[in-house]
Amino acid sequence: MTIFAIHCLDKPASLELRLANREAHLAYAGGFKAHIKLGGPLLGEDGGMIGSMLIMEFDDIEQARAFSTNDPYAKAGLFQRVEITAFKPSLGGFAN
Repeated sequence: MTIFAIHCLDKPASLELRLANREAHLAYAGGFKAHIKLGGPLLGEDGGMIGSMLIMEFDDIEQARAFSTNDPYAKAGLFQRVEITAFKPSLGGFAN
């Protein structure tokens, strides 16, 4: 298993779209509880939600990409950019 950081930035002025799809996103992510190490919204300087960050464990990057592609936020067109990167925790609660 590999840990991946999934970093998603919302399109500008898309808070309404995020809120309209938040319940579906949370339900979808709930089906992957065994894979999620940490997750939540990214916040702008004003404290408003501007994206998502998930630290997840999958067998390979293709599984991480499939999770991301099928996320209701992604399907709704919320994100301007999504980056998925393998991650090796070295400090903190998830460090090996």
